[in-house]
Amino acid sequence: MEQADEGRDPALNVVDRVAEMCFGLFMALTFVGAVSSATSAPSPTSGADAGHTMLVTALGCNLAWGLVDAIMFLVRTLADRGMRFKVATAAREAPTATEAVRAIRTALSPSAQLLLSDAEIDMLRQRMASAVELPERAKLNTRDVLGSIRIFFIVVLSTFPVALPFVLLSDVSTALIVSRILTLIMLFAGGMALGRHAGFNGWATGLGMTALGVALTMAVIALGG
Repeated sequence: MEQADEGRDPALNVVDRVAEMCFGLFMALTFVGAVSSATSAPSPTSGADAGHTMLVTALGCNLAWGLVDAIMFLVRTLADRGMRFKVATAAREAPTATEAVRAIRTALSPSAQLLLSDAEIDMLRQRMASAVELPERAKLNTRDVLGSIRIFFIVVLSTFPVALPFVLLSDVSTALIVSRILTLIMLFAGGMALGRHAGFNGWATGLGMTALGVALTMAVIALGG
């Protein structure tokens, strides 16, 4: 099980990283839009107050959700590892090879079940049976904790391109334009990274992600988010 996890860091996966970044962006955009509307009344200190309020509100929101995402990453990782531990234990302790093969097959995805014959799965069972002893139970390790920390910071750091212009610029309208431009750039970059990762045209997926981000943000705001 340790060898299966070697070299694998889901927190650094391109898809997961872009998804967490977009999640942070959407959360920050939602709160910035709400606070921007609430603080639209002009006053001598409205720009500074609005900027501070937006940064604190968006940062607080993403701190909370970054923590939730990090914890759920650990829960998901432990559950997945526990499932593999259960299958490995069942395959090794099954009274017959047929029952062991059945236990392994049930843990495979539907596509993998179609591709692998019972004979091929039995070869896997034999390798599992000849492997070193299993640990007493499935557990988390340092790599998992580091992965959750990375997820936390991805979500939190996504706040600043959206909210920081309101702190640096005194005019709320100008800050709003800069914030939206930076958000669109980040969405485009994320979409391009996803496209290249999946073997698609980077520019097309970048534009598609930008359009999707705009549509999702509008939907969230329209639904009261």
